[in-house]
Amino acid sequence: MAIFSTRDGQAWEPTYLTAIDDKKCIGCGRCHKVCSRDVMHLMGVNEDGELVACSSDDDDDDEEFVRKVMVLDAAGNCIGCSACVRVCPKACQTHVRASELGL
Repeated sequence: MAIFSTRDGQAWEPTYLTAIDDKKCIGCGRCHKVCSRDVMHLMGVNEDGELVACSSDDDDDDEEFVRKVMVLDAAGNCIGCSACVRVCPKACQTHVRASELGL
């Protein structure tokens, strides 16, 4: 079981990002900006509902998309810090405790 302690001795257990609900996500990019591990990336959704690669820094391609969403790209890179869930305005992420994942 992956239970650790903080500097002051309190118990702490990592919670890993396991999913992002694309119906709730507004593609604001806040989670991506606080994640230092490249766990997720921004994708565009076209008129057909298909995910299409886009640049998070380039606003010129906005006309090609109905909207943008964040997608989970490399779940194995997640260290369980939960910084992304703290900045998400739509609560669209699912995090699971290490003990529930059998870690």
